[in-house]
Amino acid sequence: MTVGLCLIELHIPAARSLKDKRQVLRGLMDRLRHRHNVSVSEVEHQDLWQRAEIAIAAVAASRKPLDAMFQGILREVESEVPGNVVRHDVDFI
Repeated sequence: MTVGLCLIELHIPAARSLKDKRQVLRGLMDRLRHRHNVSVSEVEHQDLWQRAEIAIAAVAASRKPLDAMFQGILREVESEVPGNVVRHDVDFI
């Protein structure tokens, strides 16, 4: 059994308030939960308007399917979020 954790830090330049940022994040996190059956949470920068860091966790029998899923999630986030992916990290346990 392998546990995977993906951290994605985002810059959301269109957000002019915490409400704007949370609206973008809520939609993104809901889509990721339903499309990929993963756990998602905002873990950093909750008090900043244009920055966010989300954590995505999943469990699988081996590392290979998790790695492929996280790469797909990263591509999806880059294409759907009105902003920039500042950095991302993937760890496996």
